[in-house]
Order: sequence, then structure tokens, then C-alpha cells
Amino acid sequence: MESTITREAAEQQQYLTFQMSEDEYAVGIPHVREIIEYSAVTRVPKAPVWIRGVINVRGSVVPVVDLAVKFGVAARPVTKTTCIIILEIKLDGEDSIMGVIADAVNEVTSFTAEDIAEAPSFGTRVRVEYLLGMAKIGKKFALMLDIHKVLSGEELVRLGEVPVQAVRTEADGAQSHRPDAPTNASKNASKNVTVSSKAGKSKS
Repeated sequence: MESTITREAAEQQQYLTFQMSEDEYAVGIPHVREIIEYSAVTRVPKAPVWIRGVINVRGSVVPVVDLAVKFGVAARPVTKTTCIIILEIKLDGEDSIMGVIADAVNEVTSFTAEDIAEAPSFGTRVRVEYLLGMAKIGKKFALMLDIHKVLSGEELVRLGEVPVQAVRTEADGAQSHRPDAPTNASKNASKNVTVSSKAGKSKS
């Protein structure tokens, strides 16, 4: 019998898959706004180690998190494929914009309910409540993130309140791109992804 979580995951239809350390992850395309090349991030004092800091994206402060570190993986060096995936999430009840560091972007793909298994209660670094399920990709699985649950907490709310003047401009000068425009950061991403230029706190 198909579970509620499996149906919810399948209903999102399209996912962006990306690499963090040795594991592959997937996030629903409706949450993906854009992908930008990685450059220096402004540190915020006393922030948890998995929060890299903030960036200035077209005049808005965008917190940047390293989910792999949050999941217990040691910080990885930045390479030519490292990028920041800009996501729209619900934060403290409001639509907000958040950046997630990826070691590489893989592709945009679709999953059916048959492709998706419930997340196991053991054997992964990620807490089971952070997952919608596990999607089969060839002989491997991608961990399907429930991004609203992963990216939540008072720390992220406080980061969004950092004055934009205190954040050095980096994404303004960096090339931002759609996942269907191959670059060193996202050369493997597929076409037909709708993204927006909004950043910071989303305005509906």
C-alpha cells in the first residue's frame, strides 16, 4: 500500500538532484529558484558551524547553509563544481530564500511512486524526519529532502535579519544561471526548469 509520504514525494514530479560528499540528494523543483556559482560567504559570529554565513543576492541577505556538515560530514574543499542552490522555503511561517551548498549539481529528473521507498530509520546520516523518501536512480538511491523541515530554526531566522550593508556583494558580481545553462557549477543539470530572480525574503 502506497504511503502518504510516498504519494506526496511523487506528486512533486520533478526533482533537482545534487551531490554532497559521497551522497546524492534530491529536492523538489518547485523550491528551486536559481543556482549561482560559489564565492566567499560573509561569516556571522556565533552561528552554528553548518551555517556558512550570508551572501548578498541582488540587494537581499541570503543565509547559506552546508547541509552535509549539519548531517555530520566534515567540511569539503571548494572545487570548480561547488555551487549554491537558491531555494524558497517556509521559515517561521513566511516564504523565505535560502542557499544550500552543493558539491555538484547532477540533473533534473522525475520519479514515480514506484521509484520511491520510505526512508529507513537507520543507515543514513540524515534524520528520518528530514526525508520524504529515497528515490531509486539506477543502482543507487537519492535521499529526497523535506526542505522545509531541514531548513528551519531560530538561527536561520536571525541570519535573515542581518543588515544588507554588512554583507559584501558577491552574487551580484557572480554569474547566476538557470539549471539548464551548463557551467562548471551546473553543467549536468537538465533543461526546462523555471526559476526566478527573487532573493532574500520572498514576496508573494
